[in-house]
Amino acid sequence: MSTHQAPPPTAATGDRDSAPDARQLRAILIAVSLALMAVVASVSGLNVAQTHLAVEFGASQSTVLWIINSYTLALAALLLPLGALGDRLGRKPMLIAGLGVFGAANVAAGLAPTAEMLLAVRVASGVGAAMIMPITLAVITSTFPAEQRGKAIGVWTGVAGGGGILGMFLSALLVDVATWRWLFVLPVILVAVALAMTLKSVPNSRERAAHPFDTLGALISAVAVVGLILVLQEGPEHGWTAPLTLLGLAVGLVGAVGFVAWELHRRDAALLDVRLFGERGLAGGSLTLLVVFGVQAGIAVVLFPFFQAVLGWSGLLSTLALMPMAVMMMAASGLAPRLVARIGPRPTMAAGIALAAVGLALMALLVSVDDGYLSILPGMLAMGLGMGLSMTPSTEAITGSQPQEKQGVASALNDVTREFGTALGVALLGALLSAGYRGAVDDRLDGIPRGAADTAREGIANAVEVAPGTGSHAQALLHAAQQSFIQGWQQAMWTGVAVLSSLFVYVSLRGPKISVDPAHATVGGDTGSR
Repeated sequence: MSTHQAPPPTAATGDRDSAPDARQLRAILIAVSLALMAVVASVSGLNVAQTHLAVEFGASQSTVLWIINSYTLALAALLLPLGALGDRLGRKPMLIAGLGVFGAANVAAGLAPTAEMLLAVRVASGVGAAMIMPITLAVITSTFPAEQRGKAIGVWTGVAGGGGILGMFLSALLVDVATWRWLFVLPVILVAVALAMTLKSVPNSRERAAHPFDTLGALISAVAVVGLILVLQEGPEHGWTAPLTLLGLAVGLVGAVGFVAWELHRRDAALLDVRLFGERGLAGGSLTLLVVFGVQAGIAVVLFPFFQAVLGWSGLLSTLALMPMAVMMMAASGLAPRLVARIGPRPTMAAGIALAAVGLALMALLVSVDDGYLSILPGMLAMGLGMGLSMTPSTEAITGSQPQEKQGVASALNDVTREFGTALGVALLGALLSAGYRGAVDDRLDGIPRGAADTAREGIANAVEVAPGTGSHAQALLHAAQQSFIQGWQQAMWTGVAVLSSLFVYVSLRGPKISVDPAHATVGGDTGSR
């Protein structure tokens, strides 16, 4: 039997305005999409300005990475607690407060005089983002009627998936034509417009909870998330056996076990009813988002050195090269609800996962130095199409697994899953690429001066940098590094294919079905099956 029983009609109440008309629904969707775009674009925006930050502040690479990662760390850690508070205190007030905090922090970041100041305001930006992100989806699930909810979630997932790439492109453009400080102008503009539209159009909703807020569960969840995300951020940079990495792993695992035990103890009063992971909707949706966003983030890690070190492109052109995949992803996210209505969520998710796997296989088979960008474009397009088709029903499955009064928690769980998947994909595929490159380049460095060969073993970017100083060996060194990178690329791609293939089998057998519970979203658990 399902562990979740839909609340009776009188159980979920709130400060709801009259049902919004079609014009107001459009305004609501635009407002939350702009707010979400500001948050997502800020995740990857500073990546294009690492060198500029190091030069201006005289900061080490470690400090620069902390400036970038502190935002993601604060965001991921506070998603669940702040999403739950939004359900109780009111989703509109939480969204307005989050936009205010986020906007003010970005203004301060653009004016930051020191690296320490920038680090502090990036943490504040993450707090504001954690107030915004789960509420944007919760507003959709609590405001849109059931027959329109799928389309609205499709738009939301399209922005969530493609917004990071679009934000990275605009950030690279701003860095090229102006200064890194202008990176914070885009989020501030988006926040200002979203805030004005929220004040005018977004209705308030909140739920009267039958139990006190799970403060201890919220604290434990934050500790667990910080520990596990820290492992995935620090492991590739400082080593998987470094003291900070091992400490993060210990804290994260103890926190995760403690959180599950405490939530099982709290049962119906829990921050997150972990018993629901036994149902198809929540388990299948969460696992699919974890893998899909992990593959997407890992692919970006692989693509950028290919564009820059192998093809010799600039950062701006490299980011622009990702846009076809982002556009395809956003278009497919809008198409997914129609497919779900016609064939159901499980076949739609399975088809998306299969297309994504085909895209990775195409990139592994066709990639070459000589054919360049055209050799990977078909795979990128298939990847974008597949990810877009799988993300929307997965998100609906997660939000549909939680009762109406916990839509902030459901939305936060969706976002935490995305963040974990992103960090895991970067760590895993990045490590596979590096290991494959090092394993292949050794046999190709015969005759290369020893010092240059040792530098080339560290990575393809290092090989490109040292090659001009090797005289007649330059072309041979570049060729060796490029071919070795292609081998590492293929190793990472085939691993992704294996992971997606396993996910395809799981979703085909255990994916979510259409929910018959009118209190749920269109897609949810399978009404009792485990």
